[in-house]
Amino acid sequence: MLDTGGAKKRITIHDVAAAAGVSISTASKALNNTGRMGDETRERVKRVASDIGFRPNALARGLLSKRSFTIGLLTNDTYGRFTLPVMAGVSEALVDHGVSVFLCAIEDDPALGQIHVEAMLDKQVDGIIATGKRLDRRLPVDLSNLPVPVVYAFTEGTPNSVTFRSDDAQGATLAVEWLLRSGRQRIAHITGPKEFFSVRERADAYSAAAGSAEPVLYGLWSESWGHDAIAEIWRRPGEKPDALFCGNDQIARGAVDALRERGIKVPEDVSVIGFDNWEIVAAQTRPPLTTVDMELKELGRQAGLTVLALAEGRPVEPGVRKLPCRLVVRQSCGGSTPRE
Repeated sequence: MLDTGGAKKRITIHDVAAAAGVSISTASKALNNTGRMGDETRERVKRVASDIGFRPNALARGLLSKRSFTIGLLTNDTYGRFTLPVMAGVSEALVDHGVSVFLCAIEDDPALGQIHVEAMLDKQVDGIIATGKRLDRRLPVDLSNLPVPVVYAFTEGTPNSVTFRSDDAQGATLAVEWLLRSGRQRIAHITGPKEFFSVRERADAYSAAAGSAEPVLYGLWSESWGHDAIAEIWRRPGEKPDALFCGNDQIARGAVDALRERGIKVPEDVSVIGFDNWEIVAAQTRPPLTTVDMELKELGRQAGLTVLALAEGRPVEPGVRKLPCRLVVRQSCGGSTPRE
């Protein structure tokens, strides 16, 4: 006789039915929200199932509903800077629905992208979420006309698709208005390459909010560019900025280092705000960096719920959904609420 070593017995639908005092057929219908029965009976079966630790078998659920209860996440952000927070949000949104998420990284290789898409379809995923490393570029693979719903998050979608993205203009406005309410009057903007849509959107919002005639400094997404931009600004004649709004946290960190080398105190002499809330950079900046969080986890959560709704046949209006950003206040601009 096989010795199970005291292994815990798996709770089955038979156990749920017995504990709830109903037939196996009734228990199954109650848990799958099918069939006709009273609300009290349905809720009692669900409550009993939860109390005794019943976990429905995914394969069995799939056979009943014609679904696999899996979602594919496709990305060319192989570093994971943007994709990992999005995936965390997707997983958090879907775990309570019994849906699993698996990630496929395609770099910028169209052939690899097609292989992964075909593999997802072979696994009969209920839907696909496409995400990437910038808002104004599509993934290098055609996701139109697939037999499953596709939702886009932090990447450019196809016409008539559902696309989620951060509201860069609103985030930039948050940063500039915070600096203005803190009493700063001469705000400079150091940012990334002008060909990026997000760069232009943030720069336009900065100019509108600051009312500044100061030219925007465009460069690379790097600490070295932030450092060089400070050298460029301080070579100019005239008054110097009393605040910096930077296009990302790396640029901001380089700028803070360059200011320190000149004996300029942050935030006493110059306040600094970044963009991205990249924890590994923002928290390790000295002083810790105030920055705009793009709420990528929430973006992923909304994308996950939407692809689930589409997979279940619920109507979803196509279009671009902009999610608001959030300002994370640390010590680089004083670390306190500005005066109104």
